[in-house]
Amino acid sequence: MTNPLLKTWDTPYGLPPFAEISDADFGPAFDAAMAEDLAEVEKVAANPEPPTFENTIEGLMDTGSALDRVAGVFYNLAGADSNDAREALMRDYAPRLSAHSSAIFSNKPLFERIQSVWEARNTLDLTPEQARVLMLTHRNFVRAGAALDGDESARMTVVKGRLAELGTAFTQNVLADERDWYMELSESDLEGLPAFVVNALRGAGEERGKGPCVTLSRSVITPFLQFSPRRDLREKAFRAWAARGANGGKTDNRGIAAETLKLREERAALLGHKNFAAFKLETEMAGTADKVRDLLMQVWTPARAAALKDQEVLESMLHADGIDGPLEPWDWRYYAEKRRRAEHDLDEGEIKPYFQLDRMIDAAFACSERLFGLTFEPLDVPLYHPDCRAWTVQREGNTIAVFIGDYFARGSKRSGAWCSAFRAQRKFPDVQIPVVVNVCNFSKGSPALLSYDDARTLFHEFGHALHQMLSDVTYEMVSGTSVARDFVELPSQLYEHWLEVPEVLAEYATHAETGEPMPKELLHKVLTAATYDMGFQTVEYVASALVDLEFHAGPAPADPMQKQAQVLEEIGMPRAIVMRHATPHFAHVFAGDGYSSGYYSYMWSEVMDADAFAAFEEAGDAFDPGMAQRLEEFILSKGGSVEAEDLYTGFRGRMPGVDALLKGRGLAA
Repeated sequence: MTNPLLKTWDTPYGLPPFAEISDADFGPAFDAAMAEDLAEVEKVAANPEPPTFENTIEGLMDTGSALDRVAGVFYNLAGADSNDAREALMRDYAPRLSAHSSAIFSNKPLFERIQSVWEARNTLDLTPEQARVLMLTHRNFVRAGAALDGDESARMTVVKGRLAELGTAFTQNVLADERDWYMELSESDLEGLPAFVVNALRGAGEERGKGPCVTLSRSVITPFLQFSPRRDLREKAFRAWAARGANGGKTDNRGIAAETLKLREERAALLGHKNFAAFKLETEMAGTADKVRDLLMQVWTPARAAALKDQEVLESMLHADGIDGPLEPWDWRYYAEKRRRAEHDLDEGEIKPYFQLDRMIDAAFACSERLFGLTFEPLDVPLYHPDCRAWTVQREGNTIAVFIGDYFARGSKRSGAWCSAFRAQRKFPDVQIPVVVNVCNFSKGSPALLSYDDARTLFHEFGHALHQMLSDVTYEMVSGTSVARDFVELPSQLYEHWLEVPEVLAEYATHAETGEPMPKELLHKVLTAATYDMGFQTVEYVASALVDLEFHAGPAPADPMQKQAQVLEEIGMPRAIVMRHATPHFAHVFAGDGYSSGYYSYMWSEVMDADAFAAFEEAGDAFDPGMAQRLEEFILSKGGSVEAEDLYTGFRGRMPGVDALLKGRGLAA
């Protein structure tokens, strides 16, 4: 047992021994862990005793611990710090792990035992959490095809295996396009750019051994599009950004998207659903595609109207600069920034020194201390990359979690920001504290400075982390963020509101050079401009959500790009705005099926988060202890142990309407 992934981890808090692990360890570890898992599952399936919750459901909960550990390390590293070896392992093991999962879900004796316990559920003395775990286990097996026989069962295994291959390929193609493209700039190309943008461009170039460069990292390209007066360079950069996954050749994702949609349709049909959206939404709060579409269109109509008004103003500014023709997508951010400076007297270059990364981390921690009594102590341990840092999370003298922050952009990291876990909270079969990681793509600097949007992202991901860290359930299956997809964004989007609390910014938005707090006048301007350009932001998001929904709510399109164009034409997409995630790089939807038919969930959760923060406002204090206790009791600690709607109504007493969302986005009539 020399493989460090398979040994007992005699490390602080049971953290993975990152310094001992090599890429060569993963393949053998996966093989051994999968074999061990199948043997453990077979022992449960072949138990000669009559099926009970304890020997069948809990028995199943007590399998696969080695595989969970190996996969937890590997997939966190593959997303945050990929390399050729890890990408090859992902391609190799995606179908193997899918086949492994299919072998468990198609184990007939095991499913018969689960079915037996399910049928006897009303005679069992189960706790509410146990009853929930039984329901979810039975449902998961049915939805995975456990009730299928013969050719249908075999076909389901093939379909899921192929989907795993396609999702891996899609992810790696987008990463390759983002990693390989760059545009080197001359010193004259930097004229007119704020110092923080120039520093980001120089840093991106240094990573490649070049001069200043525009890359396809959002933290680099977005401020370049926002501030560069060079329209030709903006156009070149924007076109490269928009073309990720659609450049032809081996990294083109358009064929992968088409095959994925067709296979999802077949998967849903095998399980008796009319389309994939009907299958996927069955377990979500929304329930049906019609309800999702209704919500999105309630938001789309006022957002589009606002965006079209803004488009007229920005186009007039373009013409005033002596440029003929319509406003283009590579113009919007540039002229929106100029307009913001003119109308709100707000300059991003003036704001950014007040949003130091370290101070924003301190702010996120401090808010959680005031709300939930958490404190964070730096933890000096080897981690998977030098950029990472770690803290123990303490409450009342007890360590309840370990938190890892991985904040800076690099070529080996996929784009975006996310929260993940090396280990989730549980009490069965043993007590386990969570090890949670937030991954972002901020530009390095000395000190590292964030945009206001970056700071919101940091708070957003930390909200997800709190959902993991404050989880207090028995079974890992319902721990932390293991909730309905259209509920999982509630804690994260809700936590963003605390960044906007004036007393938080007054204390933590301090100038990088002088240490002085943000002047009250500037603070007021930042907060009053928080909904600036919200028409644009809402349109680019809702358009993506509607395209995702229509991909899955009817027959699978043979040409997804044609279907995308059709949907955008039908809803009247403003010509100067593009989808936030066009199909060939829409990783939320095609890198796996986590957000397929589910990209709307950010908006669904926002309906709740706007209403939930209003509860604190109604209490007269953003840090009201009673409301904070209710938030933890009914939402953050419960994970998926209770239906999402019941959790929210337990906290708020009712479900919300869309009005609070529209008001919060500045789109209310």
